[in-house]
Amino acid sequence: MSLDAAVRAIRRGGVVVIPTDTVYGLACDPANTAAVSRIYAIKRRPDGLELTLLAASLHDIEEDVDLGPAARTLAAAYWPGALSIVSSLRGRRWVIPRGGTTLSVRIPDHPIALELLRRTGPLATTSANRHGEPAADTAEGVAAALGAEVDTVLDGGRSAGLASTIIDCTTTTPRVLRDGPISATALLSLLGGFPASTTEGQRSQ
Repeated sequence: MSLDAAVRAIRRGGVVVIPTDTVYGLACDPANTAAVSRIYAIKRRPDGLELTLLAASLHDIEEDVDLGPAARTLAAAYWPGALSIVSSLRGRRWVIPRGGTTLSVRIPDHPIALELLRRTGPLATTSANRHGEPAADTAEGVAAALGAEVDTVLDGGRSAGLASTIIDCTTTTPRVLRDGPISATALLSLLGGFPASTTEGQRSQ
């Protein structure tokens, strides 16, 4: 389907499948409660796991989260790219997070995703697969698994197939919550060698 069709679907409250540099994702308007709930239903995602906010630029998320020095250092080095940064909420203009006071944010390094985000604004996202199943790296794979339940599938070619690294920058010592394409060693080295704890991906999938 076309980028125009994806934009129209999002604006009318739909759920679309989008390509990113990591894995394919489910995406919707983060201000639309019904659309966000549909993502949880399609994915069979537990209520306690929050969604990530994808954006086209740093400016687009500065109203939403408090990006401290560590987060800004990492963003400057790895955005656009395969790093999700958990930061404290600054305001609540969206219906995500649904319960907590932190939000995972990322700028993806994929031309189709970035163009979509420039046209729609930030989107609520999660990987395009059932919870607990492998993430999809092709549009065909997502369509086979979820096609009947989504409004549009954007084909952006094969993705890397590895979900983003997640780092929590809301604590005094940043914590890597999920390993991914960017290593914990590289992240912590950039931040000046903070000793970090690594927690296996409770935010994955």
